Amino acid sequence: MRGKHIAITGPTAGIGRYSALELASRGAHLTLFCRNPEKALALEQDIIGVSGEQPTVIAMDMADLSSVRRAAEEFMASGRPLDVLLNNAGVVNTTRKVTVDGFEETLAVNHFAPFLLTGLLLPAVQQAPKSRIVNVASHAHTFVRNMGFDDMQAERGYKTFREYGRSKLANILFTRTLAQRLKDQDTTVNCLHPGAVATSLGTNNKGLLSKILPALLKPFFRSPEQGAETSLYLCTSDEIAGISGEYFANCKLAKAKPWGRDDEQAERLWRYTEETLGFSYPDNSTRAGI
Repeated sequence: MRGKHIAITGPTAGIGRYSALELASRGAHLTLFCRNPEKALALEQDIIGVSGEQPTVIAMDMADLSSVRRAAEEFMASGRPLDVLLNNAGVVNTTRKVTVDGFEETLAVNHFAPFLLTGLLLPAVQQAPKSRIVNVASHAHTFVRNMGFDDMQAERGYKTFREYGRSKLANILFTRTLAQRLKDQDTTVNCLHPGAVATSLGTNNKGLLSKILPALLKPFFRSPEQGAETSLYLCTSDEIAGISGEYFANCKLAKAKPWGRDDEQAERLWRYTEETLGFSYPDNSTRAGI
């Protein structure tokens, strides 16, 4: 990975942090999109310790789409091609929360933000030869059977695992559609299930549920190192260089549920997301244009 430029969201904890340190140790230059400046500084020093190279740190709050736009603008101003974009950040909430943009936070952070960031950074990704986009999804898409288009913002009732599952289903459908749109280009797009990992995911909640949620998942926990294995595999392995639009688990091709392979639902989600965000992917994201 020496000389490769890799951008990571959510790199300051859990599998994101381990992925960042491992990729840095292999010689990659990192751009870190971070919400917490103190954690970003600590990670920056650790990366310097393992690689001797200072990463680029860009402030970004994925619950604020104006922050995502500013971060992408700052990145693009560097003019540097991007070999790998690792959309790693995610959130799970035990109660319904609304972002500054007025969106239900789970969907906004887990789907809207990476959709927007990827689209804004796509010209830099396309500048790099054999570039890759890697989206951290989850087997949590098995919690649901569809996107629930009749209540996308969970205004008629909020259920933790349903909303999280739908946001992860959105990651899979987004991966599928973007791969199809880039099929004639030198960029691959894949997603993965990291396994239930003992990270800070879910600890943003207050009260008893902030303890109950990790406890419910504890029997399935893997270490952050184990959880990062498939992310690192998709970022680095020559074995999957020509594969795009797929879902992986344990560093192997896996099969998403039928609703994760529904092209009609995937296209509907794409249209909904573009209309909701007021953002369309660049015309050069397909040969025919979007």
